Amino acid sequence: MSVELEAAAADSLFHLPRPHKHELEPGAVCANCGAVLQGPFCHVCGQDSDRHKRSIRHLVFEAMEGMFELDGRLWRTVPALFFRPGRLARDYIEGRIVRHVPPFRMFLVALVLFIFAAEYATHQSTVVQQQKKAAHAALLATPQGRTAEVARIRKEAATDLQGRLRDAANDRADDLKDTDANRPKVEAAYARHVQRAQARYAEALAGADRVAQGLPENAPTPAGAPRSKAWFRTGIRKAVDNPDYYWSVVFTWGHRAAVVLLPVIGLSLALVYRRKKQVFLYDHLLVAMNLLSFSFLTNGLGLVLPLVAMPWWFSLVALWTPVNLFQTLRGAYGSSILGAILKTLVIWTITVTASLFLLSGILVLAIAQL
Repeated sequence: MSVELEAAAADSLFHLPRPHKHELEPGAVCANCGAVLQGPFCHVCGQDSDRHKRSIRHLVFEAMEGMFELDGRLWRTVPALFFRPGRLARDYIEGRIVRHVPPFRMFLVALVLFIFAAEYATHQSTVVQQQKKAAHAALLATPQGRTAEVARIRKEAATDLQGRLRDAANDRADDLKDTDANRPKVEAAYARHVQRAQARYAEALAGADRVAQGLPENAPTPAGAPRSKAWFRTGIRKAVDNPDYYWSVVFTWGHRAAVVLLPVIGLSLALVYRRKKQVFLYDHLLVAMNLLSFSFLTNGLGLVLPLVAMPWWFSLVALWTPVNLFQTLRGAYGSSILGAILKTLVIWTITVTASLFLLSGILVLAIAQL
């Protein structure tokens, strides 16, 4: 079956019925360019010939169709994005675009869907945290609950102190095994570790005493405390107390950072395929859009799954993503198996490193803005 027949069959199978178009009057002209109309769309400028008052149904349909391309192209593009990424990328590079959703539009739609999924997951997490906080507050409202909470804090603080002292002692013993070790320096480092562990333990005990008195476990930061020392801890406490707002700030910056990955991947592709003179940076960016669209859609789907299914899905995505990248490089650039494997490792390493760097910066930036 030819490509045209295949496209026509897909369109007839998946195309949503459009609202009824009016019949053209003889001699009707295009409202945009004045050309005599020969069909529902102007053959000169492409404008729709329908000029009557449209219904709300028509408006909603056009908005959805314009955003998500609800026609046969969507149902050809999405499966190819998941299961035939190399062929899809090759079509884009060789200019066979009309049969698919345009790559930049697919990228934007996938990003929007990921944003919605992330907002949903954030809301669900906030609901769970609020339920836990409510249960914890109800527990502390009774003398028995405060007694149990004080016992828990003291037990965890003692366990933490023992672990830190044990680690400090082991580090000192390992350092002193070296005959060239500077013993006074090693002992000074050990004393600092012990002092920090004991200070942490004393702070936990003070928190337990505040809970026993019906006060919050964490003491408020003194007004005169230097910001250089207190801002990070204060920000973390604010994030714990108001996770919904914290994650909203994270996702606000995350949306912007996600776009940064597009040139990172595009330049990585240009680097590993710098000898392919017939492939330009524009083509590499098209391939990068496909890779990011796949990542946004798969991770977005995982964010809306039930909690019990999330670990399984994200484990699958962690294995599937490099395989998708390998298939893309094989199909789009015609790489050999060994060459595609090596280039996949290079691009994967660069992308993961850049993603972790951006994520770390966003998490810290969000804390600084609280």
